[in-house]
Amino acid sequence: MPTLKQTPSQTVGPFFAYGLCPTQYSYDLPSLFTPTIADADAAGQHVLIIGQVWDGAGQPIPDALIEMVQADANGRYVATPEAMNASGFRGFARVGTGTDPQHRFIVETIKPGSTAADAAPHIDIIVMMRGVLLHAFTRLYFDDEAEANARDAVLSRIPEQRRATLIARREPGVARAIYRFDIRMQGPDETVFFDL
Repeated sequence: MPTLKQTPSQTVGPFFAYGLCPTQYSYDLPSLFTPTIADADAAGQHVLIIGQVWDGAGQPIPDALIEMVQADANGRYVATPEAMNASGFRGFARVGTGTDPQHRFIVETIKPGSTAADAAPHIDIIVMMRGVLLHAFTRLYFDDEAEANARDAVLSRIPEQRRATLIARREPGVARAIYRFDIRMQGPDETVFFDL
């Protein structure tokens, strides 16, 4: 008996699975982007970003879609397909939360370099999901970049008590660098979102 897949039964999604990352959801369509930003041979410190998208009731959202955009280890964004192919670094990932049993997003990448003197290493994130008519934009910073975070022009404009919602925490005691970054859509610890 075949496994049933998501269909466009709701007026506001979920259309993300087969429209934007069909390969992840086992549809017979090609995905333009995957959860891998950097191949194994890409230059830089290889890291794993793991997180969940939480609703206001404290439940993980099973049909969110995350897009990540970042600079390479030298702080430069990918400019051409040729550069992408030569370096093994795409600079962009797209991943849904619907195929992981814990509704996580897991992204393989490298730690980005600073893009400017007043910019800490960061990853720009776009969040989409059912019921959200406009994309939500946020950023991920790294907890082991405290000095760079302190001088970051964007992070310094956020009220100090809210900055922690943008900081990914490195998991201790593991050989590979794994950063945990949860996105909270509502509630007392709601992630800071940007009005773009």
